[in-house]
Amino acid sequence: MKKILIMSLIVALYSCNGSAQKNKTSESEKATFNITKTEAEWKAELTEKQYYVLREAGTERAFSSPLNKNYDKGTYHCAACNTPLFESKHKYDSGSGWPSFDRVIEGNVAFSTDNKIGYTRVEEHCANCGGHLGHVFNDGPKETTGERHCVNGVALEFVPSNE
Repeated sequence: MKKILIMSLIVALYSCNGSAQKNKTSESEKATFNITKTEAEWKAELTEKQYYVLREAGTERAFSSPLNKNYDKGTYHCAACNTPLFESKHKYDSGSGWPSFDRVIEGNVAFSTDNKIGYTRVEEHCANCGGHLGHVFNDGPKETTGERHCVNGVALEFVPSNE
């Protein structure tokens, strides 16, 4: 009887670890990017905060980025690879504490799903290097796209316009 109970327990433990419970790889982790570097190379090139956000999908503290209130004309580039991601004419004050845009520069931002905090969100990445930028929400300006691209300022470099 003891052996049957032990065998039943072992079978139950193994059956609970089916493929549905395995961690799923996001689209961005499966994707290949034009720019690929080792983690050591990224760490050498990025600040500690940039590495945390861009390579580890971290989030900077709300209202901590000077880019949140920047309304100068120009383009916001990926801090890791200098790819243009957002235009200043599409930036707005969402009140969220992070730089927000109602659209991306087409082709330069990639999207995947993120379930890390218990519900599904749309995560956005630099399409060139895979760096984590932030998330997209459907509570943006209704008169334009209705989207709020909520981006970590530390993931961006602002390039002023020459106009």
